[in-house]
Amino acid sequence: MEGPIYVTQPVLPALDDFLPYLEQIWRNKILTNCGPLHQQLEQELCDYLGVDYISLFNNGTIALITALQALDLSEGEVITTPYTFVATAHSIVWNKLTPVFVDIDPITSNIDVKKVEQAITTKTVAIMPVHCYGIACDVDNLQKIADEHNLKLIYDAAHAFGVKFQGQSLLNYGDVSVISFHATKVFNTFEGGAIVCHSADMKQRIDRLRNFGIVNETTIDDISLNGKLSEVHAALGLLQLKTIDQTLDARKKIDHYYRELLNNIEGISCIQRSMTDADNYSYFPILISQSYSLTRDQLFEKLKERNVFARKYFYPIMTDLEIYKQFQSDTPNAKLLSEQVLCLPMYPHLSFDECNYIVDIIKDI
Repeated sequence: MEGPIYVTQPVLPALDDFLPYLEQIWRNKILTNCGPLHQQLEQELCDYLGVDYISLFNNGTIALITALQALDLSEGEVITTPYTFVATAHSIVWNKLTPVFVDIDPITSNIDVKKVEQAITTKTVAIMPVHCYGIACDVDNLQKIADEHNLKLIYDAAHAFGVKFQGQSLLNYGDVSVISFHATKVFNTFEGGAIVCHSADMKQRIDRLRNFGIVNETTIDDISLNGKLSEVHAALGLLQLKTIDQTLDARKKIDHYYRELLNNIEGISCIQRSMTDADNYSYFPILISQSYSLTRDQLFEKLKERNVFARKYFYPIMTDLEIYKQFQSDTPNAKLLSEQVLCLPMYPHLSFDECNYIVDIIKDI
């Protein structure tokens, strides 16, 4: 293979298609502050995703921080998973809340609902599950637990763009869902993110919070951050939406092809996708068990020697990071998964020849 094969590459439109949007921005001389392209993207995303209200952000992390603030969570414990990207836990701590890490279901890689219920105390104010790899959490039981204990339910849905479950967008579950439009995601706006909510009043609150808490020229009613998405980022999003179905279809074909190639390799297994109405195939994680001839880390290095850059995603788990050691908890399933997992390259323009090259390395140990 010529050149490196990275774990992901962004989908980008032709520059000629992007230029008219830039020309419009230059004519309008509106670069941010909820300009016309920003408003258009919010509406088109609502239509495409099948959600009622969406608020765009400059990145998913600020969106997570704002989502917690919007729900008036100022103190207490938030139950979440240690098997996630640091932004999940960071958003909790930024809001001066206490993260409580519980174990995952080893099959789905998502938070274990039984462990969630066991972790609830008088201090618990919310649950923040993650739809890991775009695989749907046990949304029905999580909602049941949240309702029984009067808890807020915030989904970190960074991976879940376009996923449909039980006849509707996966983003419609919980009090709010937060998505990421980072360059590594299925749908990207260079950098970006969004909060999906369920009422006009909540959207108005979220929109104010992403703009310093400003109500009007003389009134500010919250101490909050600047989370606005620029017109240039919105322009890219509008272009990306034009080809998103082709993007998802290409990812599906690569996922299925990988599974055929990896079938029956001793010590290698694929994490199973959930039985959703529509999947986005956001990542391709494999598990390397003891019956394989190399450890996960050895295979990672072997691939790198051959110019294939996989990713240990997620490793380490949150409670193995020094900054989160004080929130230590017993999560053996999450620990084991983090030590076995390796995400193989996955992006729409990855060729079948490149897939064969990658799997041949795995076979030829």
